[in-house]
Parts: sequence; structure tokens; C-alpha cells
Amino acid sequence: MARFFMAGTNLLGGTAIIRGRDAEHVRVLRLRPGEDLVICDGEGTDYKCRLVYADKEQAEAEVIEVVKCPAEPSVKVTLLCGLPKGERVDYIIQKGVEAGAYEILFFDCNRCVAKPEDPTKKLERWQRIAEEAAKQSGRGIIPKVGWAGEFHDALDIAVKKDLGLFMYETGERESLNTVLDAHKDLATAAIITGPEGGFAEFEAKLARLCGLHVCSMGERILRCETAPIVALTATMYATGNLA
Repeated sequence: MARFFMAGTNLLGGTAIIRGRDAEHVRVLRLRPGEDLVICDGEGTDYKCRLVYADKEQAEAEVIEVVKCPAEPSVKVTLLCGLPKGERVDYIIQKGVEAGAYEILFFDCNRCVAKPEDPTKKLERWQRIAEEAAKQSGRGIIPKVGWAGEFHDALDIAVKKDLGLFMYETGERESLNTVLDAHKDLATAAIITGPEGGFAEFEAKLARLCGLHVCSMGERILRCETAPIVALTATMYATGNLA
């Protein structure tokens, strides 16, 4: 079923008014009067609607039912990823949104190969990827994609969550499964993963000093675009958000 994200101001008196790019999308999908669609307010509420009419500039739909989006996890997980190169960023955004991330933030650290002069120029494109992934996966929000800044900024964000997980591939570590098993009742969590070269030893020490759980995901070495999705999926499963 077609899904659209619209502000609540376009949902008035049991009628949804669809304009602009979304109206064009209705036309591209060749939706006809009488067909059903879902409009989400971006805050977790779904409006199940039936199309009344559509033209090139506007469409109108009747609101049939208002429900809480069933796809939104009970825990808000922030993914904090050392900035990788090229398409790996797109993959992390797309799969992170599908897997249930609340927000996805990138940061610079010691071994980041990609060092854009102004990463904020990429934010609009990154956010579009998140929106399309949210539509495809039936999310009730469009997760925010942003730039956290430097490594210490990422740590500062993580320590403010109920649970902070720092994924590290060597040295003394806790089992991710053991940590998650002891923290099933969460409202917020942060998962920090590294870039292509992983984290430097001093960065792992800083994470530990900040009180984050320095965790292992087993003996296999995961790519920088795989690690955040695996850790996020494990968190979703441990908190009852993956049946």
C-alpha cells in the first residue's frame, strides 16, 4: 500500500489534502479513486485513507481510520558511525532506517578515510535516502540523519542515552549479547561503530572512561557498513522489537 509522510496541517476534518511532490507521486503510482493509501504524520500516527480524486497538482483522500504506526520500535536507538567512504554511507542510512534506528549520525575520528570539507552539504541527500527507506519499510517517523562532529561529540551524545554501546574488534571487551540481556528495558540507546580502519586504541580507552560498554560481536570482523546494522538488529531483538 502506498505510503506518504505529511504534516498534520494537511489532515483536516477527516480529509487529507495531498500537494506538490506527493501529489505527483500519486499520479506516478497511477492510484485511482477508491484505492487505499496510508498517510503518516511523521510522529508515529498512521492515517488510513481512501483516494477521492487526483489531478496533476493535488489529490484528496478520505481518512478512514487513525492508528498508531505498528512499525515503530519501543526503544529509540541512535546510530553513531565513523564516516565511511562513498556508497557505504547510503547503505548504513537505508538499512539503519529499515532496521529501526531513531536517528543516524556520522562523525570524524582518527582512522576516517573520508574527510569531507563540509559534510553538512550532504545532509539533504542523506535525509532523502532516509525518507524513501522509511516509506518502503512502513516507519512512523523519518529518522533524522545528521553530522555529529568529532569523536568526542559522538561520545557526548552516547553517554546521555540509557545505554551506550561502543563496538570494538580487539582487546578486552564485553559480549554484546550479555550487555543487552542485562538492559532489556530501555527508552534510549546509542551504538557507536567505526570507519573502514576501525577505532584507534586510545579511542576505545576514552569510550571506556566515559562509561560506555565496549562490546564484541564475536570473532568475525565486520565491515564498517555491516557492524552498525548487526548491532542495531541485536538491540531490536533483545528489546522485543524483532519478533
